[in-house]
Amino acid sequence: MSAANNEIEEGLRLRPKFDAAGLVTCVTTDIATGEVLMVAHMNEEALRRTIASGEAWYYSRSRAALWRKGESSGHVQRVAELRVDCDQDAVWLRVEQIGGAACHTGRRSCFYRAALRGGDGELKFVDADQVFDPAKVYGQSS
Repeated sequence: MSAANNEIEEGLRLRPKFDAAGLVTCVTTDIATGEVLMVAHMNEEALRRTIASGEAWYYSRSRAALWRKGESSGHVQRVAELRVDCDQDAVWLRVEQIGGAACHTGRRSCFYRAALRGGDGELKFVDADQVFDPAKVYGQSS
């Protein structure tokens, strides 16, 4: 193992490996239940702001913009712990989800559909109850 790899894999300095677009994948889970709430991306500034503020910040690829989770909906994510994987190309946030919903569709989690076993791409709803109406929160349908 090279010294550089050893420093990334065993060192105690945050050295995120951003992709060609300047992003790192972030998996966010509920600190109390372990439930996966969402997967998003962070750029360097989103990661810096998350660490500094204790609230989750992300980078929206579709809007090409930085955003703080909950800035529109009020459903803020308070970061209890931020971890990186072994080669620091992924981030894991363990959060307290304020307001009960992480998904812009108004659901607790972005993972509210499951593939049918043996099916040909069909999905079914699971844990899909809406906590809030996106049209009322965001002013239009998402």
